[in-house]
Amino acid sequence: MQEKKAFNWKKDLLPWVLPVAIICFWQISVQFKWIQSEFLPAPTAVLATAVKDWQSGTLQKNISISLYRATMGFLIGGGSGFILGICSGTSKVFRQVFDTTIQMLRTIPNMALIPLIILVMGIDEGSKITLISLACLFPMYINTYHGISSIDPDLLEMGQAYQLSKWQMFKDIIFPGALPTILIGVRYALGTMWVALIVAETVSADSGIGYMSTNAQQYMDVTTIYLCIVLYALLGELSNFIAHNFEVILLDWRNSRTTE
Repeated sequence: MQEKKAFNWKKDLLPWVLPVAIICFWQISVQFKWIQSEFLPAPTAVLATAVKDWQSGTLQKNISISLYRATMGFLIGGGSGFILGICSGTSKVFRQVFDTTIQMLRTIPNMALIPLIILVMGIDEGSKITLISLACLFPMYINTYHGISSIDPDLLEMGQAYQLSKWQMFKDIIFPGALPTILIGVRYALGTMWVALIVAETVSADSGIGYMSTNAQQYMDVTTIYLCIVLYALLGELSNFIAHNFEVILLDWRNSRTTE
């Protein structure tokens, strides 16, 4: 039975000291009028706007729509990048045929694809999810391919000496060895996912957090703009928390080996 981990203030509280200090300084600066509230409203004003929008139902509606777009884009793009990375890493023929093309497409900025995506797919959900998927695909592909191609040759030679099948070789040697690098790709893809979401929702959307920000800009509602920024920061931290816990769970074998 696994023991419950003791509370560690350095690990659990120290990362939040700087964000809390920034918010406190922000509030004090506005309170004492060191900064004009017209350009930087107080955190209490942002919180009041969040409560008002929550009570009206608009906040949770837009958050849920943004989460849906981000999740679908990550699953489609990240999953595709993962599969393509495995194929390139394990098949020399596949790599020779597809890798150069994928690398060329990777260098095209997402912003440059927006007019084409809108022209082909319109401005509905499909275009937004496609843009997010493309942003998530390439980080997952690069890290999956790099992780597999960086496996220690001695481990592969050992697997061949034990006459492991291709599936056993992949399951017991290649995938576990590449997993740390693949999880770095997951973390990076989650970051690019939010960047692509912001772009998708500010260009052509009638809902979502990005739409809230764009609509607030038209009405000079600075408080709502800062609320959207805070929401993106919190959602980004949530995705980072999820990625970190995936690493803790899936790489538990490596942590336990180092503590033996």
